[in-house]
Amino acid sequence: MPEKFIHLRVHSAYSLAQGAIKIKDLIKWTKAHNMPAVAVTDTSNLFGALEFSTKMAAEGIQPIIGCQMAIARPEGNTAGSATMEEPDQLVLLVQNERGYLNLLKLASKAFTESGDENPTHITYDQLEEFHEGLICLTGGPKGTIGRYFAEGQKDAAVAICDRLYKSFGDRLYIELLRHGSVDEANIEYALLDLAYDKNIPIVATNNCYFTTRDMHEAHDALLCIAGGRYVIEEDRPKVTKEHYFKSQEEMIDLFSDLPEAIENTVQIAKRCSYLLKFRDPILPRFETDEGRTEDEEMIAQAENGLTWRLEKYVYTPEHSDDDKAEIRAKYEERLKYELDILLQMGFAGYFLIVADFIQWAKDQDIPVGPGRGSGAGSLVAWVMKITDLDPIEFDLLFERFLNPERVSMPDFDIDFCQDRREEVIKYVQNKYGRDRVAQIITFGKLQARAVVRDVGRVLQISYGYVDKIAKMIPSNPANPVTLQEALDQEPDLRAARRNDETVGKLIDIALKLEGLYRHASTHAAGIVIGDRPLDELVPLYK
Repeated sequence: MPEKFIHLRVHSAYSLAQGAIKIKDLIKWTKAHNMPAVAVTDTSNLFGALEFSTKMAAEGIQPIIGCQMAIARPEGNTAGSATMEEPDQLVLLVQNERGYLNLLKLASKAFTESGDENPTHITYDQLEEFHEGLICLTGGPKGTIGRYFAEGQKDAAVAICDRLYKSFGDRLYIELLRHGSVDEANIEYALLDLAYDKNIPIVATNNCYFTTRDMHEAHDALLCIAGGRYVIEEDRPKVTKEHYFKSQEEMIDLFSDLPEAIENTVQIAKRCSYLLKFRDPILPRFETDEGRTEDEEMIAQAENGLTWRLEKYVYTPEHSDDDKAEIRAKYEERLKYELDILLQMGFAGYFLIVADFIQWAKDQDIPVGPGRGSGAGSLVAWVMKITDLDPIEFDLLFERFLNPERVSMPDFDIDFCQDRREEVIKYVQNKYGRDRVAQIITFGKLQARAVVRDVGRVLQISYGYVDKIAKMIPSNPANPVTLQEALDQEPDLRAARRNDETVGKLIDIALKLEGLYRHASTHAAGIVIGDRPLDELVPLYK
């Protein structure tokens, strides 16, 4: 059937400990419902934008990058204020490249400028500055307009609508949701009246947190895991059974009285035409001495470094001048070969940057490892003091480090003293600019043993009993066993699941939650360096 409804509000697993939809499952269900496009609007972040965009496109599905943004209430809260009430919500969808760059700015500001004591949020002033190329959905009952109507503040609702319309114009949509909640029903007529009075289009969304209705119980447990609560508690964050990835037919039936709200989801999808792609590495320019180019600087450092290395580590008192000349010729031949390849591939800047912070660390008496992995096969790396292993002495191959027939970034495994590693990172930040250097994010997953323990806790099963079940799952940190693999391998675990209803429920829920992202953290040593402020390239998180 031709497309009639497109989901524009979906929380993937990157809505940490909120969304329970893995990207691979989103592909499956989007195809199953014959939808040619889908949006992902994770909570305040763009963590999954690249994976979502590339994998959807590879499957012939149009990815619409978006974000459910928390926005400070306009009645007095400002970014960085000491105290603030729970922010409102709105949904932003990327139309084009300018919109994506603006969403990068907003998502980054939400995490870096909210203040440590406040929820992650943006402000209306920031939204007005970075609105171009974005479509705005008003957020339903949790949006500012919806909240004002719920509080009986019609004039305030109209005023904020006018403010949004001034920025977004025909890119503003009044969002309607029907999950069966009283909050939604109480404001729907007011939202419709506002839309018709202001001639603003309406759009229907389903705020999806999981794929199917029978996933609700597991998702409820996930929310409890995130909040440190128990399933039995009533006064805690919850969503309804209707917050699943509904079919076109279900959504058309749900909004049968407002067909234009359904049709506008397709119109919005047609208005969005940005595809996020992988890009080539971008390195900052390395400032050289005496106005040399990076290539000239690399050659100079390599030649001077070769002389120093030969005198200090290769020549011996027994070597005659002829011996030394023969040895040097051998090293110079290898050095020229490597330099020709590295310069041709444009990697002079990379080597200079790495050599610089390694030399700085050594000058500060910070212990630095001699070099690991294939990088030890580079003579240029050795003479520039990036590594401390002579590849010619140990017959190490440069081609294992860098294959001239397959262009890819070089990769050095560098070990710094754990206690002083932070000093090296700060040096790099100060040299290239704090806005151009960031550490890499990592995501903690709910692994087999951990998810069993977490689910057991929120179900209030005794710790000792849950621990006994968890220990039936083989522990292999190098190659973690999945819960399904453990069930296939361990007859005792299968028997416990089969014979004990409580354990059966525990395992069933854990199977649905295993592999979801639980939290974000900072990589111990990986850093990113750019040639421009990083929030022009990637979303930042703090």
